Parts: sequence; structure tokens; C-alpha cells
Amino acid sequence: MSNYTPVGLGNEAATVKALTHSGNFHVDETLGYVILHYALAPHGDLRDRVLGTVPTDRLDFGRTRSPERIRAADIVFDVGGIYDPQKGRYDHHMKDKPLREDGTPYSAAGLLWKDYGIAAIRNILKAPVDDAALPIIWQAIDKSLVLPIDLDDNGVVKLEKLSLADIVSSCRPVWDTAELYGPEEAAMRESVGFADAACAVAGYLVNTVDRVRASLKATDRVLEAYANAQDKRILVMETGMPTEKVIFEHDLPVVYVVSPAAPGRWNVKAVPPVRGDFGQRVSLPEAWRGLDGEALAKVSGVADAVFAHPARFICGAGSREGALEMARLALEIDASQNKGA
Repeated sequence: MSNYTPVGLGNEAATVKALTHSGNFHVDETLGYVILHYALAPHGDLRDRVLGTVPTDRLDFGRTRSPERIRAADIVFDVGGIYDPQKGRYDHHMKDKPLREDGTPYSAAGLLWKDYGIAAIRNILKAPVDDAALPIIWQAIDKSLVLPIDLDDNGVVKLEKLSLADIVSSCRPVWDTAELYGPEEAAMRESVGFADAACAVAGYLVNTVDRVRASLKATDRVLEAYANAQDKRILVMETGMPTEKVIFEHDLPVVYVVSPAAPGRWNVKAVPPVRGDFGQRVSLPEAWRGLDGEALAKVSGVADAVFAHPARFICGAGSREGALEMARLALEIDASQNKGA
């Protein structure tokens, strides 16, 4: 994040001319365009602006290698040979590359995220959040999305197949497009490909921002539920939401999570010993394995018991009270078995 006002953020009414290079495109400059779109002109048409099929809005975006147009632009990224953010220059291909504090080289997208990410997040979010949450969301996306692109674009660590980078590359015209269809058609297909890639990247960024926002909200809810829990081994959530991340990040001794799964259904899910593992800190009772309906109700003693998975990591009942009773019974059964052993 910057300690100066980036170009275009100080005067909200002025048109901003931004450009990147033409020719082959990658996730780096595609994400760069998407960041500027949300930071400067989120109500514009992301796709049609690239194709030039709509009147110019606040963000006048182009793709070129023309030195004259590069010099005349307000913001230039991934081309131009200059990194001078106060003048709107965001290239990273120089010998003395701009580096993160840990020495990792930035991509153009990383440089733009540094300056425009907070503004982009603010415009992306539909649900209100505290200003204090914005840098937390920015940091999470910088780590999970932007940094891997920095590494890939600078040849440090290659992103895998079916990554966002691979999806962007698949939008590019194939190598013999000009040979088969002529240069004008090839140029048109290149623009369409960039527009398609920008839409894909935008969808990913918007959903990721909202997921991080929701994750912060879930953290507050989970910690509140844990604080109110009578038995700290059983976490009762009144709404379904991700809990495992919070349990492990805060080292909570939760064994089972009870939460609604559907109308008329509450589940008991066992927490794994290691985050993301398939095991359980305490497996559900062996006697319940694979049973459902009346058979499970008879064995468990819970009248509205619905099912118990054969892998013993999840079971369910028709009510909150029934599911909570199943969680309590599972702990009692485990304790008695361990005492006997």
C-alpha cells in the first residue's frame, strides 16, 4: 500500500488514460487492468471497454507498444521500462526490478495492487465492512493471489495447470491465427481474448474479496460461539459457515461442530487432528457407523437421529437438540472406551 496518492485517486472526475502492451497477454497485465477497473471505474463495462464498443468512460484503457501513446498515458503498466508510481509508471522489466521487502520481484499486477488494491476492494464489496478490515482483506489477497502471480511472471515459481494464469493463457489466440485469417482478424481475436481473460480474472477477484470478507465475519462468529459454549469441545453454530480455519488458527480444543445443514437437519461434524486432514480428533462411535433412520435412533438413543457416515466424521439429526445430544453421547462413549482401555 502506498504513502502517496496514486494517479487517478485524487480527482474522481478526471478521465484516466491507462495502457499496457499489445500482443501476447498474461495474467499479470490482465489482473492489472482488472485492478484499475475496480479502483477507478467500477461501473464501466470491463469487457466492452477493451473492445472499444462503448463510449469512453472514466478509465480510457488501451493496449499498445506505441512510444507516443505510452508517453501520453496517465498510467502505464507492464511496459515502458519505468517504475515511477507517483507518475503512474508501473513496469517491472528493468535490470533493477522493484522488489518486495523480502526481495521477491514484483509483477505489474503486484505494483498496481500495492497502490490501487484498497480502492478496488472498497468498490468491489457490496456488504459493509469496517475500514480496519480493508487492509486485512488486501493482505490476504496479496498473499494468496497477487504474490503467486509475481513469482510466476518473474520466472521464480511457475503456477500449475488450471491456475488462473493458465486460464488467462487459454484465452489467447493460437500461434497461426494471423496465418490462417489475416492480421486484422488476428488483432480482433487478441482483443476479444484479452476481454474474455479480464472477465474471468474479475470474477475470480470479486469472489475472492467477498470470501475473505465473509471469512473475517465467520471468525468473529466462531469465537463468540466458542466463548459461549458450555462444553468447549462442542461448538454450536446457529448458521452454517466455515469453522475449521478459525479452530486451528486460534488453537481451540473443539472436537465436534454442531450446525444447521438444511431445513429440518442439523449435523455434527468431527474436527480433524490436522487442518485439512480426513481424520478426526475423536471419531463418531463405531456402533453408529453407516446407520440411518430408525436403526440409528435405536442404537444411539436419539429419537430424531437421521444418519451417521460410514467414515465416522459426520452425523445428523432432525433438530438442534438431537444433534447436540449426539455430540454429547459421542464424547461420553469415547471417554468410557478410553477409560476401559
